Amino acid sequence: MSTDFAPTNLTHHFLIAMPGLNDLAFGRSVVYLCEHSARGALGLIINKPTDLRLQGLFDTIELGLQRQDLADAPVFLGGPVNTDRGFVLHDPMRQTHPPNTESAYASTLHIAAGPLDMTTSRDVLEALSNGAGPRRVLVALGYSAWAEGQLEAELAENSWLTVEADLSLIFDTPVEQRYDQALRLLGLEAWQLAPTAGHA
Repeated sequence: MSTDFAPTNLTHHFLIAMPGLNDLAFGRSVVYLCEHSARGALGLIINKPTDLRLQGLFDTIELGLQRQDLADAPVFLGGPVNTDRGFVLHDPMRQTHPPNTESAYASTLHIAAGPLDMTTSRDVLEALSNGAGPRRVLVALGYSAWAEGQLEAELAENSWLTVEADLSLIFDTPVEQRYDQALRLLGLEAWQLAPTAGHA
């Protein structure tokens, strides 16, 4: 059987919006794909900060924040779906009693092929509030999702470029530089891209 049309698994990859993608949510966005399978895809936009800072978020949910390294970090708009719900992208934290591979948090997706987890349960925020928790975190409201075959169709329409994710871009690169830096992972500059989608 031919595998010419077998879907590519883009888990732990960036989707980089092409200039012709004028969607309000996704224009000039960089999306980190947490999961991609035949059933669809799920990710978080990593370069669209809201006006809310983590200190403000913790104040809103009535938790203290003992992690001063995170207090001024922005809360991101992870995507247009469930924007009233929080999603935390972070370094893995495993249970230690007894030592095993289970996440320390109640509701966590381990990102296959990538050294990150995504947690949706409040316990990760409680850990941060106590001065503990993962060293590196990105907190987003909402997420991005594609139904079965939808992302593949958008890729065929030249709406996105893809490249394997670089964690330093998520956690260390200034927000305003992330789009251009993601393109540079492919050896590209924004001015080199046509503003409209092309079709073969």
